Amino acid sequence: MYDPMEMAYPAAQQPYPDSFWASTLKTPHIAETLNQDVESDVAIIGAGYTGLSTALHLVRDYGVSVTVLEANQVGWGCSGRNAGFVLPGTGRLSFQDLQRRFGDDTAKATYQEYQDAINTVSELISHYNIDCERIDGGYLKLAHTPAKTTALFEHARHLQDTCQENVQCLTQEEVEDRLLRNVSQYGGIYFPDVYALNPLKLIHGYASSAAEVGARIYTNTPVTASRFEAGHHHLHTATGHKVRARQLIIASNGYSGLASHPQVQQRYFPVMSSVLVTPPLSTEQLAALGMHPGLMAMDTRDLKYYYRLLPDNRLLFGGRGAIRGKDADTPSARHHLLKGLHQTFPALKGMDCAYFWSGWVSVSLDNYPRIWRDEQRNLAYAMGYCGAGVSFASQAGKRLAQRVMGAHDLPSLPFFDSPLKRFPLPGLRRLALRAFYQFAQWRDR
Repeated sequence: MYDPMEMAYPAAQQPYPDSFWASTLKTPHIAETLNQDVESDVAIIGAGYTGLSTALHLVRDYGVSVTVLEANQVGWGCSGRNAGFVLPGTGRLSFQDLQRRFGDDTAKATYQEYQDAINTVSELISHYNIDCERIDGGYLKLAHTPAKTTALFEHARHLQDTCQENVQCLTQEEVEDRLLRNVSQYGGIYFPDVYALNPLKLIHGYASSAAEVGARIYTNTPVTASRFEAGHHHLHTATGHKVRARQLIIASNGYSGLASHPQVQQRYFPVMSSVLVTPPLSTEQLAALGMHPGLMAMDTRDLKYYYRLLPDNRLLFGGRGAIRGKDADTPSARHHLLKGLHQTFPALKGMDCAYFWSGWVSVSLDNYPRIWRDEQRNLAYAMGYCGAGVSFASQAGKRLAQRVMGAHDLPSLPFFDSPLKRFPLPGLRRLALRAFYQFAQWRDR
């Protein structure tokens, strides 16, 4: 598997992983490989949610010429490999964390941006009639210890009082009666107004919509080098052709690689998450789980498990993956996640998986993403979503388009105020991750 901490950039012509999502993609967006030199107002590296949302908004709302360069196929990175949870937030900082770091007003404005991100996804799905198997089942955060129940309830009441969030506190018995049975849990909080979808179909919908309004999308075209000269960015590609553009947007996130632009090198940490999907559950298995249709769930462990019931009654189950790309698809990695499935759902003990795959998420040093623009060099990026980027990456693309075009009415949020921080001692990132995993396993037990 491609490893962004060991390889310069992804090689072209790599297929999608053997994922459930890839098996459902019957009408993919087809794009050409770059076969000539191109000039453009804006060049975008990466055809995931961030890059294609940026392209769509730039062309549709501002009428500029946009060229998108993707190393492989549309959504080949994390945009096509995730679990399809459309939630408020970006992964690691709670609302209370935001309050402590930025104050009450900024925390509320940031949470509103998270809500607006969900609305952006919904608007794009509706406006362009994207068939991405949206299902409104809600999201359940489950306490894995009694102490976590208290913390979750406090968090939910805080969101209710401060942000008027529609979130419900459920006891252990209420979870069993309404949403999910035969899972070790001590209650949880439930967000009924969020939804899940097929992430690969969503990104192909974005691609078709962006191409329809005039964006040029080139796949199997890795960017191998870039330089800024005389007010223009010159991108060299593995096809031997170049792109010249006044503005450059980096939207490769956790798949950026060692040859990524100096503006983002050592400012992100690619961390692997793995996902499996079971065969369709039997009537007896579904009855044992009592799982609410479409439900998305996650526990409160440091090494979290997340799962959802798919429309055809398969169970998707995800958790942390290997540390290095070469270990992503090993039998031990698959066994580790299957063991987590069986521990979480004793009624499924002995069940194998029909699909297993992995992908990189991008973690920032301070657990907070950025939507940054260097005005002197006409360069921008959005990165560091910390593993919860379906909605926020789509919103980040919209905000990148606005920033590039000089919009002055953006909300005043820390996302826009500073670049991503550099990791100190970047060569030790994986050693630190290994130590954290070992500590977290001990603490979760």
